[in-house]
Amino acid sequence: MPGGRYAITGPNGSGKSTLLNVVSGGTLHNEGTISFRNDEQVIEEPYKHLAIAAPYLELIEEMTAKELVHFHQTFKHLSVPYTVILETCGIATAAEKQIRYFSSGMKQRLKLGLAFFSEVNVLLLDEPTTNLDRDGIEVYRKLMEEQTNGKTIIISSNDEKEYEMCSEVLAITDYK
Repeated sequence: MPGGRYAITGPNGSGKSTLLNVVSGGTLHNEGTISFRNDEQVIEEPYKHLAIAAPYLELIEEMTAKELVHFHQTFKHLSVPYTVILETCGIATAAEKQIRYFSSGMKQRLKLGLAFFSEVNVLLLDEPTTNLDRDGIEVYRKLMEEQTNGKTIIISSNDEKEYEMCSEVLAITDYK
């Protein structure tokens, strides 16, 4: 449902992350089919309509945060300038710093910023607060409140605080 908020829960190793990776196009599946529709039309190149943030996704370590945001813009339109993304995520002072020198929490903030500020219809979030401190979790909550209008959100997590804003919670084990 467009604009819906869904949580996918389940034990470790049950396939939550794999499901998000298959939906995003980052992993090929060997069974079943996936189709993307909007108003009964099949959407070609669905990756253009979604963004994903996950702690295991790699960033280009040799780039600075500023360079990475500009690089990201070659694939996805962003709703705000890079300065707003970095400021909102609390990493503006690291704009010229190579990502290899970022902490895991700073990297996760950058991934979240890129996903939330991408002009897409679907947002996939896999364990979105992994590696975040208390301030980082507040950044996540603020992004969920202010940057999701009309987007379909799918969150893979077992932490209720990450998906408390979801209207539907789906246990992946119910579908295996």
